[in-house]
Amino acid sequence: MSRNIAQTVVAALEDLKARDICVLDVREQTSITDTMIIASGTSDRQVRSMAEKVIEECKASGERPIGVEGMDGGEWVLVDLAEVLVHVMLPKVRDFYNLEKLWGRPEGSGVMAPAH
Repeated sequence: MSRNIAQTVVAALEDLKARDICVLDVREQTSITDTMIIASGTSDRQVRSMAEKVIEECKASGERPIGVEGMDGGEWVLVDLAEVLVHVMLPKVRDFYNLEKLWGRPEGSGVMAPAH
């Protein structure tokens, strides 16, 4: 199920020209979610728009977010879809928190793949 949600999220992000989309399989690291998707936007407006698009597309496919944080500021928006956590961030925020390093694993052992 999380694979379908992840595909919906990635498609929504790609549709709005998200940069550096990364999909991480975190099932072995945490019980709170299966997948984390991290993407960058070029402005706070684009970050908010991408998060809104993710929410809209997920709702259309029958998945309602459990929660959304950060829409007001737009530097980092988190969309919680239970099985999938989506982080849409400005590059400077993404670089600072470096979630890929925090949640990533050595190559070939849990990183589903950067999306294109």
